[in-house]
Amino acid sequence: MSDSSVDITAGLGGFLAFFLLAVALYLLMRNMNARLRRMSYRAEQEAREAESLRGENGQGPHPPDTSGPQGNPA
Repeated sequence: MSDSSVDITAGLGGFLAFFLLAVALYLLMRNMNARLRRMSYRAEQEAREAESLRGENGQGPHPPDTSGPQGNPA
């Protein structure tokens, strides 16, 4: 056995692999946030359009559905 100390490290290859994974994660999170923001904006816009259509027809908001599973009152 040799008493010499041997350092085994990941080296440049390990660093590059980790760095590329971190960049990919950043890009994926950025894309997901943009999609969620867009989806939320569209939902708010659809709700506003539905509300304005109900207002134009002279109808107020519809009462909540209180029927049971087969249409019977709960």
